[in-house]
Amino acid sequence: MPIRNRRTAAAAAMFLTGLTVLCAAPAHGTPGAVTTRQKPAAREGGPPSNSRPQPDLSPRQTARESTPANSKAATHTVASGDTLWDIAQQTLGDGLRWDSVYTLNRQTIEDEARRHGYASGDRGHWIFPGTVLALPEPSMSHTRPSSRFVPGPCPTTHEELAELKGIRCGSLVVPENRAHPSSRTLRLAVAMVPSASPKPHPDPIVFFAGGPGVDALGDIPELTKAGLNRDRDLVVMSQRGTLPSQPTPLTCPEIDRFYQQRVRLVYDAPSTGDRYARAAARCRDRLTAQGVDLAAYNTSENAADVADLRRALGIPRWNVLSHSYGTQLALTYMRMFPQGIRSVTVDGVVPPSVATPGWTWSSVKESLDAILSACAAQSSCRQRYPDLGATFLRLVRQLEARPVTTHVTVPQAGRVKVVLDGGALLNWMVRASHEAEIFPLAVDELAHGLPQRIAEQWAAMRLPGTVGEFAHGLSLSVWCSEWVPYETPREERAHALRAFPGLPQSVLAQPPQLAFLRQACQAWNVPKAPASIRAVTRSDIPTLALSGSFDAQTGAQWGRYVARTLSRSKVVTLAGLAHGGTLFTNTCGAQVITSFFDDPKDPDTGCVASVKPKPFVIGDAGGGTGE
Repeated sequence: MPIRNRRTAAAAAMFLTGLTVLCAAPAHGTPGAVTTRQKPAAREGGPPSNSRPQPDLSPRQTARESTPANSKAATHTVASGDTLWDIAQQTLGDGLRWDSVYTLNRQTIEDEARRHGYASGDRGHWIFPGTVLALPEPSMSHTRPSSRFVPGPCPTTHEELAELKGIRCGSLVVPENRAHPSSRTLRLAVAMVPSASPKPHPDPIVFFAGGPGVDALGDIPELTKAGLNRDRDLVVMSQRGTLPSQPTPLTCPEIDRFYQQRVRLVYDAPSTGDRYARAAARCRDRLTAQGVDLAAYNTSENAADVADLRRALGIPRWNVLSHSYGTQLALTYMRMFPQGIRSVTVDGVVPPSVATPGWTWSSVKESLDAILSACAAQSSCRQRYPDLGATFLRLVRQLEARPVTTHVTVPQAGRVKVVLDGGALLNWMVRASHEAEIFPLAVDELAHGLPQRIAEQWAAMRLPGTVGEFAHGLSLSVWCSEWVPYETPREERAHALRAFPGLPQSVLAQPPQLAFLRQACQAWNVPKAPASIRAVTRSDIPTLALSGSFDAQTGAQWGRYVARTLSRSKVVTLAGLAHGGTLFTNTCGAQVITSFFDDPKDPDTGCVASVKPKPFVIGDAGGGTGE
């Protein structure tokens, strides 16, 4: 969910012993890695109370050894610990074909689930020892179409790439849906940037962008400016559905136009949510009419694309560099396809096991607390704004009760109307974390009846804005299949109450950056992802977890969280930096990353102690500008 002061701001729109031992989800995970669960009591009219993987760190059982693939087997009897992924891997030679096993046995799986007291089998999440499953006929179970790399020109969507000396481009041709061999193919844009060194290391860096929906190729100029290709080649692929993806990018001009309109609307109003859902429905209808399989745009397929790219390019080993949603992809990739990964950097961490709409509240609270602590540590800020936190929360409550309408001038957009209610102010704080030095001043001005600074920044997030560049369709397909179904409205609300118990219910009803997402997902209408997409990543691959202490989108706590199950990990937090600042704008962050790739066992982090928050701007008493 990257909001940086750059073109990706659009992404702001952007979680044992019992009667029966149940099997794990149809895991898109390491083949054979399973979780056993005690059968929970079924709730009348619904699934069992813990029919989803829990976001904790309890150890999983060790998988039993896989047997050689045997695509000619006609049936398979489910054993304790089996998942549909395991079964597809063992019998068809491809775990990604779990869906074809489920489709062939849907009635059997659903009947068994109901017989054991469940409302449904949750697309194969609940399968039971002793169940006999039919396997696809040999004619159906041939190896999935192999992906291939096709050299070609760099996409015309990025003219700046032509200025990079020695860059090579092309496309990775992949199936749209690996579970269905007859699905159409996609062409994913790939760029290979040579190292600045005449003698680069043999293991390149592959970059995973955020969003989901950001076109990774657009980040290349910043990556090279930061020196990430100092002594290694850089490989960048646009994820499926992003702008250069062919034949149909999942861009949604309908949603872009809604976001441009939203600055004029009451942020938390039900009518605003209705507009968003209608925009999502229009985009969905248009894309599906063009033959897009929206269910095929997910993190599992993205990870398989990356694994295919390494093989297609003939790269024995590489290093993964990831940002924001790209970290969710990286952690999934580590779990699904660990082969060939030398080391991994996750910057602005989104743990697949806990990411949900309600999960976003914790990062906003952590960022706000960090900014308030930094203000208190600066004597001039502490003296001038002694009640900054209380003032900010009071303003959220006041604006929610009585929204303020003002007009501001935005470059290239002219004079625009802006409505500030409590939800808008809270979400402005996410934007303000990127320029935290003016946060106290802006809040004080608003408290003294001067909303212009905040209104200008709030409007500038969307206006004039770009239309048809960000892949909102990929965002919705991921969020609506992997995040939203794994959190109930009550759980979502509990996250909000833990973070800000004193805020109005209408503010707490809409998670930061993802207002009315649940409503939009009803319009988007993609199936729930297999529960194994939520598995905790456990790995001994050397991993650097990098965060900024002011990150209001992916709080620093989540870097520490994922490191707990990564046995060879190092956690680095840079003080005073927001989302993306550690990777794209801070010299120390780039130095730590390149040092880590050079020596994953002992990276040079000497510069970290020198990174401090910028001094806060102090205004005149009574809400003056101070500038």
